[in-house]
Amino acid sequence: MNQKEAKIRIQELTEKIEEHNRLYYNLAKPVISDYEFDMLMKELIELEKEFPEYAQSDSPTHRVGGGITKEFKQVAHKYPMLSLGNTYSEDDLKDFDERVKKAIGNDFEYVCELKFDGVAIGLTYKNGKLFQAVTRGDGESGDDVTVNIRTIKSIPLKLKGDGFPAEFEIRGEIIMPRKSFEKINDEREETGELLFANPRNAAAGSIKMQDSSEVAKRGLDCFLYHMLSENLPFDSHYENLRKAREWGFKVSDYMVKCKDINGVFSYISLWNEKRKDLPFDIDGVVIKVNSYKLQEQLGFTAKSPRWAISYKFKAEEVLTKLISIDFQVGRTGAITPVANLEPVQLAGSVVRRATLHNADVIEKLGVRTGDMVYVEKGGDVIPKITGIEISKRPANSVPVKYIEKCPECNTPLVRKENESNHYCPNEENCPPQIKGKLEHFICRKAMNIESLGEGKIEMLYDNGIVNNFADLYDLTYDKLIGLEKVFKATENKKEKKLSFKEKTVENILKGVENSKKVTFERVLYAIGIRYVGENIAKKLAFYFKNIDNIAKATFDELIEVEEIGDKIAESVINYFRNKNNVKIIERLRNKGIQFEITANASKIKSDKLQGKSFVVSGTFKNFSRDEIKNTIEENGGKNVSSVSSKTDYLVSGENTGPEKYKKAKELNVKIISEEEFSEMLK
Repeated sequence: MNQKEAKIRIQELTEKIEEHNRLYYNLAKPVISDYEFDMLMKELIELEKEFPEYAQSDSPTHRVGGGITKEFKQVAHKYPMLSLGNTYSEDDLKDFDERVKKAIGNDFEYVCELKFDGVAIGLTYKNGKLFQAVTRGDGESGDDVTVNIRTIKSIPLKLKGDGFPAEFEIRGEIIMPRKSFEKINDEREETGELLFANPRNAAAGSIKMQDSSEVAKRGLDCFLYHMLSENLPFDSHYENLRKAREWGFKVSDYMVKCKDINGVFSYISLWNEKRKDLPFDIDGVVIKVNSYKLQEQLGFTAKSPRWAISYKFKAEEVLTKLISIDFQVGRTGAITPVANLEPVQLAGSVVRRATLHNADVIEKLGVRTGDMVYVEKGGDVIPKITGIEISKRPANSVPVKYIEKCPECNTPLVRKENESNHYCPNEENCPPQIKGKLEHFICRKAMNIESLGEGKIEMLYDNGIVNNFADLYDLTYDKLIGLEKVFKATENKKEKKLSFKEKTVENILKGVENSKKVTFERVLYAIGIRYVGENIAKKLAFYFKNIDNIAKATFDELIEVEEIGDKIAESVINYFRNKNNVKIIERLRNKGIQFEITANASKIKSDKLQGKSFVVSGTFKNFSRDEIKNTIEENGGKNVSSVSSKTDYLVSGENTGPEKYKKAKELNVKIISEEEFSEMLK
């Protein structure tokens, strides 16, 4: 392909991919398969690498992120970002309606919208392209999070059609759909991290992450609901949002016009009931006067517009009896108190258990066994106890005493400084910790031994056949054939009998044998070092190349790796100090488990950068930050996270970290541009 053809094809692919993004994420009407979409994206990435001069600033390849932001720049809002007045009362809404009528008469209409439970964002577009994304902050100024917002696929980088103002702002809400929320909490649970309480908290934490490539993995979405400019096409809020949808923005399909307050009440009643059917969280309804002229006439208070109000749904709450408290032990040894409740209907499901989080929460609530407790679903997802009905407390009740020893192995619990959880330190002999680690080891993202699922690990452990990872590779036909166990019925499952017959045994042994082909980065994730999830395992594996280098790495060497902080470095060091862990790894190695990066996995293309270390900082025109880092490794170089006297080059893009730049200057580290880096590879 010559240059002219490449330029045309890059333009075609850019437009085509953005249109498919719009159809998929904004309209939920995909017209091609995921595979076909991936092939288009792959072609565009390859063309932009070959012909970087034709890559566009609004290229959909920027959606994968790669920019690192140590500090978010404060930006003043052109239009103050005020909050709405809130009410939980229909009487307050009637008062609002009367105030509006008194000021502007009866000739007006309301627009009702869902109140998305997320994080407010203001998006500025110039000449049809996304220019800046700023958080609410204090209403007068907020944080510039543009590099992270670009990764959200429902936000257009370039607008469709015409008729939009040369410059305007559109505001909306960044949300995390429930499906994305459940996925991220599953991943955090696997790595022993604290779970997000609700999707709103998860969304808020995501848009302030320093690595935009990580934001891109969070599955965020955005609904837009308010336009600001001196040159909007219509005087009507409703019509302008309909027009914004034509330009490519994701505008809610649930927005309606109402002629009077009775229509508003009908809308509230409908969504108070139907909100549980939505794939995302809402916490109320927003009511606005439709006409901009009438909005201007109504004006503002110091904090809120007089032409809009928010009606918030009361969190559905029920009163039920706390029967007992169990203390569960997780894979990492973390203790979680769980309340057993008299079954009660709540937000569309029967709730029998609710989390009490930790000792501090129990103390703050002052909860006692036998209490009548108020339960609600946090973010309409996770059941939690929010209070106690003291008037119904049994006369003989006593305060809950938090356990001091592990409920499974009787080991005294520990609580580290600045941590909210208690832990059982007996990781080598505590049954639920051992079973949890084994279940993690065989899971799909780790060693992928599917044939050992569905309670089989529990059977092997209870029969004394398997006590650690290495024991799995000593399994034989004779050890397995004929094993049986009856699993008692629970509230969710019927009683079940599991027998190891010939076919079952063959499948288990085959699955164990096949797992020997699993690559090193997944093996490193599988062995369950605390705080080392999939992503961190990959970075450690590709940086150190084999398990021995990781085992002997010093604290300073570990924190040189991108995204490895003090906590992870200490955890890795502690893991390899444990002689039992080292013995298990040796047994696994002797069984043929992969403990080094293979030549194919490392993807080395040349040795042009052999022996050179690079720090990559800022955002780039033609490549994502991760693409530059991958290229460095593919050509024999090494990525480091911070500038030191041993660093050879700082690859500097737009918005390079000022401290990195300053230190590179002080230490005479060579600072090169994206173009100069490309020249090194020719």
